[in-house]
Amino acid sequence: MKNSLSVFFYEAFAEEEHSLRACLPPEISADFTWKSIQEAGHAVPPAALISIRTQSVVPAAWTRSLHGILSRSAGYDHVADWLKKNPCGIKAGYLPEYCVRAVAEQAALLWMSLLRKLPQQQRQFPVFLRDGITGRECAGKTLLVTGVGRIGYEIARIGQALNMRVYGVDIVEKHSDISYMQIDEGLRQADVVVCSMNLTAENHGYFSYERLSQCRPGVVFVNIARGEMSPPVDLLRLLDEGIAGGVALDVYPEEPRISLLLRSGQPSDDPLVRVLREIGNRPNAVLTPHNAFNTEESVEQKSRQSVQQTVHFLNTGSFLWPVPG
Repeated sequence: MKNSLSVFFYEAFAEEEHSLRACLPPEISADFTWKSIQEAGHAVPPAALISIRTQSVVPAAWTRSLHGILSRSAGYDHVADWLKKNPCGIKAGYLPEYCVRAVAEQAALLWMSLLRKLPQQQRQFPVFLRDGITGRECAGKTLLVTGVGRIGYEIARIGQALNMRVYGVDIVEKHSDISYMQIDEGLRQADVVVCSMNLTAENHGYFSYERLSQCRPGVVFVNIARGEMSPPVDLLRLLDEGIAGGVALDVYPEEPRISLLLRSGQPSDDPLVRVLREIGNRPNAVLTPHNAFNTEESVEQKSRQSVQQTVHFLNTGSFLWPVPG
């Protein structure tokens, strides 16, 4: 395939495009769209190197033309899965460090919003009603961080700074300042549960109704990792039964498909869309559009690191931070 572009960036929202353009050297020709690959409708890749986030599905037919895929995301499971299904030798990279603090702060923002019943407070402002909106403070509460990697460890540090009792769940217990425990024991003690695990073939549906029903009534559940680990239909049942006192999600199962349906603004009979909208209408739920990464600081850092990856790939044919194979 012949084209004049060095790289094409999909899923680049306005602020990100502006930041990327400022970082790109003049010798690299690039173009951008806010759309995912499927929304853009490109029949062939517009450049031999493309950059995506988490909602684009790369067509299998593009394997004959692509040389590289850069995912501007801290997670890489979507790219790793694609490479397994399309073993074609295409190089792939990701950005492991750029948004650690941003995502950790979003997790804290979400659990504090639910502990303090912020959505319900906002609903009651027009009549200035304070009945039923007495919240809870963080100090002295038990925070269970499941998956204590880069982001999970930062979440734990924030919890500790808020004088919470912090426990971690992880296969590898690598942090000496974290108290680890098994998941079932942790769930029975937790006031707040945060999912910050990497998505694997083994942990799809990990936070099922059966698992989370071990929690004490009123537990707050937050997922800023991957939606496939917390089935929305199970979360809705936990809310209905009063086991979950609050649910906050920034990630969703089948996100490439669901994001298209939601962005259309049209009514949908899709079962997953219906469940998510039902959760979103609850006064003890907060749903955000996979936006935990999105701070001025992380967008600037992501742009710099994306350009580093791009320059290195164009010069060497490999990425500084390759997707583990």
